[in-house]
Amino acid sequence: MGKLYFKKSSKEEKNIQPRPAKETIEFLLSYSKALNVVEYQNMKFETLLN
Repeated sequence: MGKLYFKKSSKEEKNIQPRPAKETIEFLLSYSKALNVVEYQNMKFETLLN
């Protein structure tokens, strides 16, 4: 039997807004705070300060 596919109406699509988890936001913020970029002779080095 064939699969049935249908598209949601535009009204239903507008109501769905994905929200990141609180843990994801905290992880990204702590990572960006710990990231240090050092430039030496036209080269960039990234280090984590933890």
